[in-house]
Amino acid sequence: MSRVFVVLIVLWPFVAWAAASALVVRAGVERADALVVLSGSSAYAERARRAAELYREGRAPRVLLTDDGQRGPWSEARQTNPLFVERAREELVRDGVPAGSVEVLPGQVTSTHDEAVAARAYAERDGARSLLFVTSPYHTRRALWTMRRTFRGSGVEVGVEPAEADAPSPWGWWLSRRGWRHVALEYPKLVYYYWEYR
Repeated sequence: MSRVFVVLIVLWPFVAWAAASALVVRAGVERADALVVLSGSSAYAERARRAAELYREGRAPRVLLTDDGQRGPWSEARQTNPLFVERAREELVRDGVPAGSVEVLPGQVTSTHDEAVAARAYAERDGARSLLFVTSPYHTRRALWTMRRTFRGSGVEVGVEPAEADAPSPWGWWLSRRGWRHVALEYPKLVYYYWEYR
């Protein structure tokens, strides 16, 4: 029994690395009609920064934001708790995206599926033929799967780009509560999405 335990201890870091790495995908759209930054209250800054980088690289002429309706910490300058979508817009503008090139999609979203539906409505309204979604690394597999399902038959090309700035390491994610939230909890969400939206 102790030998099996030792083997499990030795193998665990490799299993944990594989579990984390399997969640991260990249499906590039070389030139998109718009970048879509998915909501994520705790990750808004890293996602906005990555979108700004892609914008500056000329990967798309517009940046779209989804609004989850969540408010952030108190702002002394504003004397209020700004919405995270407002903070994301500020981050984009600070990183060189013109304010006129940033648009918040209408309606509040509560899930990745809601965001996909909102993005498809935008594409149908504005005639977009390609969208590149920006989200956190361990969310990319579920996000891409959801977008491809939602956009099926639309003729719109979709891709996903991870914002890697602040993601837990694939080797050490299991050493922190944040890592478990980002990696381990993503698997039940994947199963739910495959079942609910297949």
